[in-house]
Amino acid sequence: MSVFKTGMVVVFGISLAGSALAIQPGKTVTWETPMGKVVFDGKAHADAKLKCLDCHSKIFKMKKGSAKFKMADINAGKFCGTCHNGKKAFAANDKDNCGICHSK
Repeated sequence: MSVFKTGMVVVFGISLAGSALAIQPGKTVTWETPMGKVVFDGKAHADAKLKCLDCHSKIFKMKKGSAKFKMADINAGKFCGTCHNGKKAFAANDKDNCGICHSK
């Protein structure tokens, strides 16, 4: 294999590894809820040292819109509530924390 081809393979492999290991900064997902809009910010989670594979596909599938859940699910420790339990991250079931995720 030529040096050029070898270099391209290494660069391509590194770029794939980088994308698999980090949440994309600037990536957001928005939900409209009765309590107000919720915006998931990939950068905020990356800044907390989380990687995509920490949640995908253990907790969430990789397809946008595939998870249908309610606040009761989160309060029961499912979906976002897996981490937002007051131990690993702020408690989603604490009414004083509603404004962290929900904006009117």
